Amino acid sequence: MTIELRVMPAERFAAWLEESRRGYEQSRIESGESTEVAAQKARAGFAASFPDGQIAPGQLVYDVVALDGNGASTVVGYLWISQTGDRADAWWVSDIEIHEDHRGKGYGRAAMQLAEGAAAKQGAATLGLNVFGYNTVAHDLYESLGYETVSTQMRKPVGQ
Repeated sequence: MTIELRVMPAERFAAWLEESRRGYEQSRIESGESTEVAAQKARAGFAASFPDGQIAPGQLVYDVVALDGNGASTVVGYLWISQTGDRADAWWVSDIEIHEDHRGKGYGRAAMQLAEGAAAKQGAATLGLNVFGYNTVAHDLYESLGYETVSTQMRKPVGQ
């Protein structure tokens, strides 16, 4: 299996942007936020990274592409990495997804390893990410790649 990252073509970017924003919003809802709060936070976050639907500096969006032995290529997912805050050497995996019909084949692991290289080329010293609590498969993958937990948020409903 050979995997590479390719800059997402402009003709697919707008659809990806909406899909990624909706997915982020849904993850926030599944993690316990109200629909309204999740929608507001998703809109605000994406507006900052993609003002007017354009890629801001410090944002890199890729297709994850699998190559077969004959040179044919298949887009199996996407990856978005970004510079965080004021530190040029701190990068973040903002979103990664391997399409459902391609999961379980090692593409996610390979894409994460390529993400590390892509971030390093941008001057990154660290690459961080967030894993929603319900996503145990992703948590296990990241842990197996050497990512360490640096913070844990916990919540309990009260007064309901």
